Amino acid sequence: MKTYIYKSRKKEELYLYLRKKDDFSEVPPSLYEMMGNEPPFVMELELRSERQLAREDVNKVISNLQTQGFHVQMPPANNNLLLQRQRNSKMH
Repeated sequence: MKTYIYKSRKKEELYLYLRKKDDFSEVPPSLYEMMGNEPPFVMELELRSERQLAREDVNKVISNLQTQGFHVQMPPANNNLLLQRQRNSKMH
């Protein structure tokens, strides 16, 4: 199964996987807005059950694409905490 990956303009390391290239019709408006409207295209990827992804369960991605037409890859939680600590230390 092919997927098309877009990155958020607003939130670092937030990615949106689509079943159809440039077709955001199945993405909820609030998510589309969170992505920064018209998120930039990153890559096309062929998904298979036996192929591993770096931060996502490939079977979950495939299932989400088949059932809802998209999948959201959230930023890693530990990176968010690290960034928040760095910002806080700069403010003091």
